[in-house]
Amino acid sequence: RGGNTDLATMGLIAGFIVMMVLDVALG
Repeated sequence: RGGNTDLATMGLIAGFIVMMVLDVALG
């Protein structure tokens, strides 16, 4: 049951990193 939680957490972290990268690139 931990697989889905890990996947969701990784997705959330990946999305946060993408937003940070875009903010820096567009800033």
